[in-house]
Amino acid sequence: MKKLVILSFLMIVTFLAACGGNDSSQKNGESDTDNTANNDQRTVTVEDAMGEQTIEGTPENIVALEWSYAENLLALGIQPAGVADLDGFGKWVNIDKAFDESVADVGTRQEPNLEAIKRQDPDLIIAVKFRHEQYLDQLEEIAPVVMFAPYGDEAIQDHYGNMISEMNKLAKIVDKKEEAEQAIDDLNAYIDKQKQRVADAGLEGATFLATQAFSAQNTPTIRLFTDNSMVGKVMNKLGFSNAHSTEEPEVYGYSEVTIEALQNYQDQEDLQFLYIAQEDDNIFETEYKGNPAWEKLSFVENGNTHRLPGDTWTFGGVLSNKVLAKQLVDAMVKE
Repeated sequence: MKKLVILSFLMIVTFLAACGGNDSSQKNGESDTDNTANNDQRTVTVEDAMGEQTIEGTPENIVALEWSYAENLLALGIQPAGVADLDGFGKWVNIDKAFDESVADVGTRQEPNLEAIKRQDPDLIIAVKFRHEQYLDQLEEIAPVVMFAPYGDEAIQDHYGNMISEMNKLAKIVDKKEEAEQAIDDLNAYIDKQKQRVADAGLEGATFLATQAFSAQNTPTIRLFTDNSMVGKVMNKLGFSNAHSTEEPEVYGYSEVTIEALQNYQDQEDLQFLYIAQEDDNIFETEYKGNPAWEKLSFVENGNTHRLPGDTWTFGGVLSNKVLAKQLVDAMVKE
């Protein structure tokens, strides 16, 4: 009888302990499927260009098929397993973080090398709809895929805001929320620092045209950045007002125009004209040199033209936008 009482007592204690443990778990908002302390049990659900995606565990071996996401992985402290067109990234994305030698090249951004991707044994592939939708089935045979749509109807309303949104979504997937918040805070603080340089130079509130100029099939081409572009948003944050506007947002954040279109901005007093041009393809110093259509523009005659480096990158992530902000201000402010 005594043994039976003791056994009953132990069973009650065990039951109460188990109940107490369950209460604690529920109070902390945890379950077997969202317990981030155990990578095998963690799942994250996000909305991407193709619908709702559920990622199991925390991806560590990640292949990025577009530069901006590879860059944002670096900003989160993650070295990707593979990146599309590593050489091109090195030429255009001039940030202060570098890939390890272990990072593999996995083809071009337009045509990823499926075998090279498979060799990295990824647990996540990051793709973009406008380039990689045709490869989706093949990519999904290798690893889970998150496919972003940086030129979708919603994203093109504000390329900069979409970049921040995608950064936060990526951070959620890889469980790096605090790192993302820090990277974004650093970007905002850096832009504020550059904005102070603009104010000190007496340029705050000035209007601007920001362009990229080059030759395409021996034809001079000028891209005017619109307010929904990265350049337009950063310039707005720096305290400038864009002289160029469109009724509908441009998909890629710019309008392609000819030199004659610049006549429309003749009456903009003290307009600042910024242009990105290659050293060996500066159309303003070659095709348009001596041409009255260029030489007689008010901002040209007033000396308000400012050239940015030919490798200025206007489609990047949080790190590239710090570089962009400094390059924009450096071009205008002589210290």
